Amino acid sequence: MSDEFPRGSPVQPTFHLRTTDGHGTDLRGTHAEEPEPAPSTLQHPTATCGTERRFQLNQETLLFDPAPPEPNALKAVLAFPSTYSVGITSLGYQIVWATLAQRSDVDVRRLFTDQGDPLPRRIDLFGLSLSWELDGPVLPELLQNQRIPVWSVERSDEDPIVFGGGPVLTANPEPLAPFFDAVLLGDGELLLPAFIDALQQCRNAPRQERLRLLSQVPGVYVPSLYLPRYDSDGSLLAVEPVETGIPALVEKQTWRGSTLSHSTVVTPDAAWPDIHMVEVVRSCPELCRFCLASYLTLPFRTSSLDDGLIPAVEKGLGATKRLGLLGASVTQHPQFAELLRWLDQDRFDGTRVSISSVRASTVTPELGRILSKRGSRSLTIAIESGSERMRQVVNKKLTTEAIQEAASHAKNGGLTGLKLYGMVGLPTETDEDVQATGDLLLNLKKGTPGLRFTLGVSTFVPKAQTPFQWQGVRPEAEKRLKRLAKTLRSKGIDFRPESYGWSVIQALLSRSDRRLAPVIAAVGEGRNSMGSWKKTYRAALNGELEPMPGPELPAPPPWAEVIQEEWSASRTLPWTHLRGPLAPERLRDHHDLALSHS
Repeated sequence: MSDEFPRGSPVQPTFHLRTTDGHGTDLRGTHAEEPEPAPSTLQHPTATCGTERRFQLNQETLLFDPAPPEPNALKAVLAFPSTYSVGITSLGYQIVWATLAQRSDVDVRRLFTDQGDPLPRRIDLFGLSLSWELDGPVLPELLQNQRIPVWSVERSDEDPIVFGGGPVLTANPEPLAPFFDAVLLGDGELLLPAFIDALQQCRNAPRQERLRLLSQVPGVYVPSLYLPRYDSDGSLLAVEPVETGIPALVEKQTWRGSTLSHSTVVTPDAAWPDIHMVEVVRSCPELCRFCLASYLTLPFRTSSLDDGLIPAVEKGLGATKRLGLLGASVTQHPQFAELLRWLDQDRFDGTRVSISSVRASTVTPELGRILSKRGSRSLTIAIESGSERMRQVVNKKLTTEAIQEAASHAKNGGLTGLKLYGMVGLPTETDEDVQATGDLLLNLKKGTPGLRFTLGVSTFVPKAQTPFQWQGVRPEAEKRLKRLAKTLRSKGIDFRPESYGWSVIQALLSRSDRRLAPVIAAVGEGRNSMGSWKKTYRAALNGELEPMPGPELPAPPPWAEVIQEEWSASRTLPWTHLRGPLAPERLRDHHDLALSHS
């Protein structure tokens, strides 16, 4: 298994992390030789053993003290739309679970697609942690398996409140909005406790009154209290509150404390066995124009070395000898060199340290030496493109010389591999730009003999709340992936492309509005098939799907309009009523500045 952290698709043979796609604290796997990635398939959870009041799975070591639930505690289920192995390696999921489990007024059980804790007969609260678009369509089946009405408007006072959170839902929850009663937008450190406190205060009120009260909590979006308005052609005009007193704009919440998150559980059955993850930074100061991890989580924040990072590492190393340092750009922590020197002490001999993607200009022989000493074999940097022009377009402030120096420093420090990440299909990209990526890899291999090179390449997918949200997926990206494969594999470069087809479905889920919800509900287990998505979407265009309950909505836009077309600045975006860290006008300025380099 490689030394890098995971990202990418739900196929799980090999894992790594690409924080520039917005998954800085979440796990996914990808492998070029595996079948096209597809969303998770549900299995009925098996019965598991547990403690008397709180449950543990799979040889778990807890790094927190759960509170015994009170007799009248809220009965909560926290679901993850993938297997236990993947879900328990999501730092975000771990934190939400631990936050709830430390409250005596909440009795929380976990649910994965292959197993879970024993579930209560009656559920008050059903939560979903979602950090990747292709996991979202699992939700209707999860709800059906718990006998919860799929559509929010069909739930009664006796049904649980269904809530969700995570970067996908914070960026654009609209395709899944009709399935949720509440969506938590932003960082959970303060938002989740505020949500639970508000729910406790109104738990015995009628359902609609509970939803109205929850909508008053900053950062809590209640989709049923908002209605999209369309013109006669089916173009979205606005998403507006259905009654007075409901906020017209719901703003993402931001944690500004001096400490960030770390693992709350260690288990050998995680995709990365026995790993203790520590979040070093949140967001990224570089602001690559496509990057959800940068823009959605602004401002850039760092964990205090003495009050946050060192205590978190010490706590985890009491349970394991495997440490992972997470963040979109961990080496840009202002005290990262001090943290590295601290980990260089003899008392950490036998500890294996891995770090997520680092900025190329921060790679030094000292970094390579200490990582090699601590069991790492390779390093990961995101280059996006071998073309200087394309790196200017996406605001990747990185020179070819810096990339070459990073490779040299990695080798001189004792590492044996360098993993690079790039994209194809970026706005204004040409065949010459793609060729420059191939040339760069070949030159790196020639100039750094003995260093093993891996290039992971994804297709650009527009993400809501980023400057490139107005851009579309470029069909020529598929051929460009094949062209790079032909150029590099014969020269000994380990080339790992992500599926172009599933990037298209990511874009569909990233850019759509509520009109996609009937498609998600209808595609069902066909979500594993590209053909099923296209067939079901055609049925929606032709009015052949069973409509979702509630006000009638027009047919969705044409497939190509959602996925491939560049949208004008005047277009009303599906997430227009939700506000991320930067206003749309500011994002558009960054978009226009990027394209001025073309």
